[in-house]
Amino acid sequence: MSWQQWLSLGSLAVCLVTLTYHFARLIRLGKPRDLARPAGAESDGIRYSFTAGMSPQKKESAYLHLPTYAAGMIYHTGTFLAFGLFILFSFGFDPADLWSGILSGYLLVSLVSGLFILIKRATVSKLRILSNPDDYISNILVSSFQAASIVFLFAGLTAESLYYGIAALLFLYLPLGKLKHLVYFFAARYQLGLFFGRRGVWR
Repeated sequence: MSWQQWLSLGSLAVCLVTLTYHFARLIRLGKPRDLARPAGAESDGIRYSFTAGMSPQKKESAYLHLPTYAAGMIYHTGTFLAFGLFILFSFGFDPADLWSGILSGYLLVSLVSGLFILIKRATVSKLRILSNPDDYISNILVSSFQAASIVFLFAGLTAESLYYGIAALLFLYLPLGKLKHLVYFFAARYQLGLFFGRRGVWR
């Protein structure tokens, strides 16, 4: 392994340890107490929160902005794809030309989706007012990682420094900013389902 790979893997290890700490804090806090008399099943609310409650028809912020919702879904799946490729590359994965074209094609669509979201955030006044530097940094780092993944798929070792350098930056920043919603997203949806399931609103 090159020193760039070791750097990125070390950064990933720091990232995972920090995210594990955040997750352990959530577990230690325990389930929120609700003294109201149950009117429904918590399990039904939790199941709904992670399934039908995620559909755009059930979310006003989604069904009123379907292009942005679709771009967000593509962007997130592209990000998970890029993370998966990083792990595979670390084990010496070298895809055939056909797969390189397919994977980079989806990553390109994902990258364009991310840039669309970034431009919208910067140009729509209502979004710009609600945004802070972390919103822009997070998008730029993730988009750069996806772009570097595309380059690495075609250029290979000639783009090694660029690819693993950007990966290291992303992994080190991930637990510090909004990207750590990788952990808190699941906790938030769980507590949301817990509350509304108990109140009998989500069945």
